[in-house]
Amino acid sequence: MVKIKVIEERDNHIKVLLQKSGRAFANALRRTLMTDVPKMAIHKVRFELGTFKDDQTGEMYESVGALPDEVIAHRLAMLPIPTFHDDFCFLADDPANEGLPQEEWGSPASQIIYHCNERGTPEGHLVTAGSLKVLGEDKLKIPEAYHSIPITKLFTGQYLEFYATAILGCGSEHAKWNPVAGVSFTPRRVATIARPQKAKALWDLELSITKSDFKDKKLDDVLKVEQLIRELHHVGDGTERIEDFGDAITIEEIPGEFLFSYDTDGSMSARTAFTEAVKVLSTRFSEISSQLDEAL
Repeated sequence: MVKIKVIEERDNHIKVLLQKSGRAFANALRRTLMTDVPKMAIHKVRFELGTFKDDQTGEMYESVGALPDEVIAHRLAMLPIPTFHDDFCFLADDPANEGLPQEEWGSPASQIIYHCNERGTPEGHLVTAGSLKVLGEDKLKIPEAYHSIPITKLFTGQYLEFYATAILGCGSEHAKWNPVAGVSFTPRRVATIARPQKAKALWDLELSITKSDFKDKKLDDVLKVEQLIRELHHVGDGTERIEDFGDAITIEEIPGEFLFSYDTDGSMSARTAFTEAVKVLSTRFSEISSQLDEAL
């Protein structure tokens, strides 16, 4: 049974230690996070086109700008849309679709709609992710941390208005539905002082890892070992200190243990993404087990 220990966690980042695991499982988890964890993303955009006159200022506005609609739609597709898996279903599974043609599918159970209506200024008005107003609950607003993501810039006489629809999807269908980035895993390692006298070449640099971090000449704290490996570059190959340091500290891998880490795009917390990935894997392995039982 694989054991999981959280080493480091922030809202959009997590690093865990997989124990009693193998590379195959770690890689399956990596691929599942990227391709099979459902995520909300803007899938359809309806741009309002035309011209109008501002009754108060008398200024004329036209739906033109520096960027084509296709480029704006692409930028919108990559925005982090808040994803609540228990509140929404896939568009194709929406019970409100019954009897409707596919182009009319969708209801509040399967989609989120955002509206944007911005006008240009002489100095240039920057339209950002914060310009999108959700037609629904406040919790579905674009997170404030991402309000500064730029979409386009409007100048005098220009306006931009659109309705953008977000739906659930998976990264296997399109990159816009990939909720994670930088997904990686490496073997867990421990460090041992093999030659204390030569190790002094590293301690003399007064970096963050010191001799006192080692207990009985060993260092097994996960984060400190990772930091030590980075600091060993100061005395490693290609440096003048390599002759003095040599193999003073050895690094060994622990069989069956891996450090697994990634960031999310902000559409969900790192823990939520991990939980959803484990659910997908659990279901998949159960189905394979059932098929094997039937076949055998």
